[in-house]
Amino acid sequence: MRRSLALASAAVAALGLLTACASEGGGSESGKTTLSVAALEGGYGREMYNEVIQAYEAKNPGVDVRLQISKSIEDEITPNMKAGRFPDVVVLGQGRKAALTETLIKDKALEDLTPVLQAKVPGEDKTVSGKLIDGIVGNLNTNPYGDGKTYTMPMYYAPTGLFYNKGLFEEKGWKVPVTWEEMFALGETAKKDKISLFTYPTAGYLDSFFFALLANVGGEQFYTDVMTYKQGVWQTPQAKQVLDLATRLLKYAAPTTVGYANEQDFTKNQQSILDNKALFMPNGTWIVGEMADAPRADGFEWALTPLPAVTEGGKRYLTTSVESVWVPSGAGNKDAAKQFVAYLYSDEAAKIFAKSNAIQPIQGIASSLTKENAEFYKLYDDSSVTALVGAFAGTAPVEGVDIKGTLFDTANSIISGDKTQDQWQSALNDASEKLRQAGS
Repeated sequence: MRRSLALASAAVAALGLLTACASEGGGSESGKTTLSVAALEGGYGREMYNEVIQAYEAKNPGVDVRLQISKSIEDEITPNMKAGRFPDVVVLGQGRKAALTETLIKDKALEDLTPVLQAKVPGEDKTVSGKLIDGIVGNLNTNPYGDGKTYTMPMYYAPTGLFYNKGLFEEKGWKVPVTWEEMFALGETAKKDKISLFTYPTAGYLDSFFFALLANVGGEQFYTDVMTYKQGVWQTPQAKQVLDLATRLLKYAAPTTVGYANEQDFTKNQQSILDNKALFMPNGTWIVGEMADAPRADGFEWALTPLPAVTEGGKRYLTTSVESVWVPSGAGNKDAAKQFVAYLYSDEAAKIFAKSNAIQPIQGIASSLTKENAEFYKLYDDSSVTALVGAFAGTAPVEGVDIKGTLFDTANSIISGDKTQDQWQSALNDASEKLRQAGS
């Protein structure tokens, strides 16, 4: 899951002590600088981090990098952070249920990493910004305050959208829908074969779905208005159309979706695609590695499509998932942390990450992808598809308000019938207005 089993409590305690030492001066008995790195173990696994750290330490014998990695990394580092003991570098994107990155953004507790963009990649002649692809920095994901400063650096990027079994479509002679009316017609057809049209691992995965849908319906300006809490944006006809389409699609959701939509059972929803029990699922390219050892139907082949267009020939958007690396403002080794972050964009590090299908937004790297991954990234070459990097604007914290939770998690309640579409729209309007006021 983008979003290791939890470390044993003794190991966590030991790592907490290491983090404390790093934050209180970063020294060690050997005289080396101790750099503490915390990372989410997502679908790409953990071994790539061990390899990158080994390569970095080989070139920097004066640095001892201590890695803490877990599928629940927020739970493990938050207690220390609350006590004032911070990791030096954290690899953790937005969109997680714990919302740690978003919380620190709201609290303005991240270090300004703009200087890293202008720094030379260690061991290379190019600067970090000189290696990055166009448009990957400077959006609300990396510059959450709209002040021209970068606080989260883009680590891996992946096209996200609706994943499906290409083999099943070929077997049935079905066409992949390009409009919403075609999508719903396919839902009726699949129902006859007792196949659900839609599922999702957890409601949090609906970020890629909703960001693209907002732009599909209202264009990029409407999408930006939603992300920046423009007054009354959730009361507009475009907002109603977005929720109309989402609610209609959720009626076709697999009956097991809500029951499995949690951190423990999410792979069972993903398995329903492999078993031909559901047709489409929002996800990212990490799904291939994450489910590599799972059983599957004969002839199964992963494929990815953008969300359908609202009208025939209409523009379609492909939400780009961007994982992030950042430095807490309370870190004890900020200079060493920034140097390490710059190294993460080196050719050496990028090749290590790419072996685990963790593709960094570096110019030219897509040409080295495996055939399966290359097919996913080819969507960026489709003239009818536009890449979209999504994130809500950061504001001061507002107690009780979580607009992403309201937008995504309510899908569970729509499927179960516990909430209506009107209640959904009203709650979104209320949350957006409170955040607008907090940001003004």
